[in-house]
Amino acid sequence: MASASTDIASYSDALVVLGTAAVIVPLVRKSGVSPVLGYLLAGAILGPLGLGAFIHQIPALYWFTVVDQSHVSGIAELGIVFLLFMIGLELSFQRLRTMRRLILGLGGMQVVLTSIVVAAIAMAMEVPSTVALVIGMSVSLSSTAIVLELLSSAGRMATSVGRASFAVLLAQDIAVVPILMFIAIAGGGGDGPVWMTLARALLQAAAAITVIIVLGRVAAKPLFRLVGSTRSTEIFIAAVLFVIVFSGVIAHAAGLSMALGAFVAGILLAETEYGKSIEATIEPFKGLLLGIFFFTVGMSIDFREMLREPLLLVACVVGLIVTKAIVLTLLGRLYRLSWHSAIETGLLLGPGGEFAFVGLGMAAGLHLINPRVTGFILAAVAITMALTPLLAAAGRKIATKLHDETVTDPKLAIKPPEDEAHAIIVGYGRVGQVVSSLFKELDVPFVATDYDPHVVTRARRAGDTVYFGDAADPDYLRLCGLDKATGVIITINARESIDAIVAEVRAQRPDVLIVSRAKDALHASHLYSVGASDAVPETIEASLQLSEAALVGLGVPTGLAIAAIHEQRDVFRGALQKAAREAGRSESYAIRRKHGRVT
Repeated sequence: MASASTDIASYSDALVVLGTAAVIVPLVRKSGVSPVLGYLLAGAILGPLGLGAFIHQIPALYWFTVVDQSHVSGIAELGIVFLLFMIGLELSFQRLRTMRRLILGLGGMQVVLTSIVVAAIAMAMEVPSTVALVIGMSVSLSSTAIVLELLSSAGRMATSVGRASFAVLLAQDIAVVPILMFIAIAGGGGDGPVWMTLARALLQAAAAITVIIVLGRVAAKPLFRLVGSTRSTEIFIAAVLFVIVFSGVIAHAAGLSMALGAFVAGILLAETEYGKSIEATIEPFKGLLLGIFFFTVGMSIDFREMLREPLLLVACVVGLIVTKAIVLTLLGRLYRLSWHSAIETGLLLGPGGEFAFVGLGMAAGLHLINPRVTGFILAAVAITMALTPLLAAAGRKIATKLHDETVTDPKLAIKPPEDEAHAIIVGYGRVGQVVSSLFKELDVPFVATDYDPHVVTRARRAGDTVYFGDAADPDYLRLCGLDKATGVIITINARESIDAIVAEVRAQRPDVLIVSRAKDALHASHLYSVGASDAVPETIEASLQLSEAALVGLGVPTGLAIAAIHEQRDVFRGALQKAAREAGRSESYAIRRKHGRVT
């Protein structure tokens, strides 16, 4: 009979994980602790190295513990795949190009320097050089899932700390490929000379990414156009899952991580009109799969290793966090992060990450590292991961104190006026100064603000009334008199900051005028969709001014030329607003479909 061939053990293990998600994690969340820590702790307690080790003595524990980690590890790996796919959906190739300096520089140097420093410390303790380097590379990477979850839940992805952390994490994810290659070669997994093995692996990786990009650009839109025409939520979900897993399988076949393949697919789909619908569709799956992943990570924690050498364990935990934090802080300063941002980034990324369990587990399987040593290192890494939320909070407090110390000019601490109707000018660079000078000339009351203390100090010394503060902070906006403001004019050029400010202003004042600078037409359309009243794309405005000067210079009457330019500007504005409305309808459709209200 079918029931006789059923592997009941795999079902019992799945029940334990799902029960953790349904019962234990909500209780942990109520206490204010991160759900990630709840999963880690549950995995450590209910896993084969926790209570599962006592099944033979207490058979009843069979139904409350995980008997075999392999029963859930396959599903757990999909959690990281989904996370990287979601990250890709929030990015674009253009944004990656603008971040390449931080990704390749700050992130790449962090992996290299941390690996060397940790390896040197291990070699000083008489660990063989190859093993020391494997350990150094494995612990140099941080936890993408924990850090991004902390930054996202706090709404800090658009800050300098958020951007720097994301760049480092992305560089670390890319570094997984060469690190796994090195471990395979060091363990005798490669045939022939080392350089040939590396070259072959890199060619396979390039070919896999090329295949994903080509298929994504050629087939993605037609596929989702066809699926969308069915108006079926189930088919749409199936198509999304197919794209994620298919991209991951292609990457895995080339020796890359499945997560990296899904990340590339996410970037490709982010540039299509289906990005928001896809994001809404997979959001419920992502949380559960990530939870299962961290549960399996927790199952690798062996409490017995913690009790064998407690002092050495504490030394390893503190040493790893301090080493990575110092390296990241100094590199952050080298790449022009402020001291408070560099220190906060260092503490946030100081702990180890989930890759240590993959890299060191692979090294142990190839007999490069003694299993007992592996268990001890993984116990230390797990503790650092559990300390990540506390370190993030500590970094935030330290950064706040240092940030206050950098504001040496007492005039910067003056609060903006709140008791009169006025416009708010965000940013006092060259564009902001032009806007404010026109407002002064026409007697339009305004409050000018900037987040750079040096800019504010110079402006005040020149006699201009400018206030220091972060316009994305709701409390600061209230201090600027947003409740009575007649309009908000955003003149800064940092795209992520512009998006955050527009969203926050619109959330507080649905009726206020918001005029914002935009990087290009695509960014302007996005700003319209999130609430901007008017968005001025740099590229379009420059082309209109150039056209006006050319027309007048070629003999076209000035009045006629100006009228033509104004008409063309209205055409552009109308097209961008229409694109924003269509994107909004697409997102609304995705939400209705998600809640089962599509017929």
